[in-house]
Amino acid sequence: MKALILVGGFGTRLRPLTLTLPKPIVEFANKAMVLHQIEALAQVGVDEVILAVNYQPDLMSSALQQFEAKLGIKITISRETEPMGTAGPLALAKDLLNDGQPFFVLNSDVICTFPFADLLTFHKAHGGEGTILVTKVDEPSKYGVVVSDEGTGRIQRFVEKPKEFVGNKINAGLYIFNPSILNRIPLCPTSIEKEVFPAMASESQLYCQTLEGFWMDVGQPKDYLAGMALYLQHLSLVEPSLLAPPSSSIVGGVMVDPSATIGENCVIGPNVTIGPNCVIGNGVRLHNTALLSGAKLKSNCLVKNSIIGWNSSVGSWARVEGVSVLGEDVHIADELHVNGGIILPHKSLTVSVPEPTIIM
Repeated sequence: MKALILVGGFGTRLRPLTLTLPKPIVEFANKAMVLHQIEALAQVGVDEVILAVNYQPDLMSSALQQFEAKLGIKITISRETEPMGTAGPLALAKDLLNDGQPFFVLNSDVICTFPFADLLTFHKAHGGEGTILVTKVDEPSKYGVVVSDEGTGRIQRFVEKPKEFVGNKINAGLYIFNPSILNRIPLCPTSIEKEVFPAMASESQLYCQTLEGFWMDVGQPKDYLAGMALYLQHLSLVEPSLLAPPSSSIVGGVMVDPSATIGENCVIGPNVTIGPNCVIGNGVRLHNTALLSGAKLKSNCLVKNSIIGWNSSVGSWARVEGVSVLGEDVHIADELHVNGGIILPHKSLTVSVPEPTIIM
């Protein structure tokens, strides 16, 4: 089987991190975002993953090459010379996908339980051309809602940001299709949601299956942090050995790379990931925060609701909060307050940032 992952372009919503790496290989819970998806695909028998890319394809290919042998899976780059939307990449990769078997398609920003085996079984059972994974939301008026037959899962229509309640299920960005869908898609920028899916639904060829468990599009900082919390909570239930054991210093879901060092009298968690070679001084407080590899936190600083980029540092008694994001090699001096600061790579901050600001 094969799968196509829609990687897309510049990842502007997750800047400044994507100024250093393409978004799919930015770490999420100490692992490249897209690797969570590739590992799950390999577990259900996918033997080739095609990445639809139009930004830094060579960097992405070299970063993922090591996992081909490890996972027994081929990783192929399908390069877009112009943005092709969400359907155009299928037409571009038609020769790779059209082998007579169903194939998966994924949006690269999605993190969830990835129930690909159940999705494949359901898809084969109903006999339609395509299946969408849907997830339930509390406020469907903010989204495009999928209206389907509750008994069969056959999709009847799509309603964009409904003013009256028509349902609470939205497109989760994971699909499985028969190769015949490729005949529907022209080789030009095309939207699968607006142009392809409505036509399939009108012909009773599109079905949906409801995702059980957590789901998040982690393509921007606040959602990255929310998705991280959901993911760590999920691990605490299904694979707690991947988390740091609770102690006087560890509170709630915390993931710590073995190469990281943590000082005395710290309080870390809940919802914290600490990457390789991070150094945490004495008396540090961390909450709902991701530390990427090589980050250094000096004694008695506080970091909450923030992402600290590669090889960046936070000074003693400093406070970083408010969904701040430090790019690569950013350094915060002692005793500063950073609230909602988006700080581009290779900056040294010597004054506080009391209000959300982009520091270029």
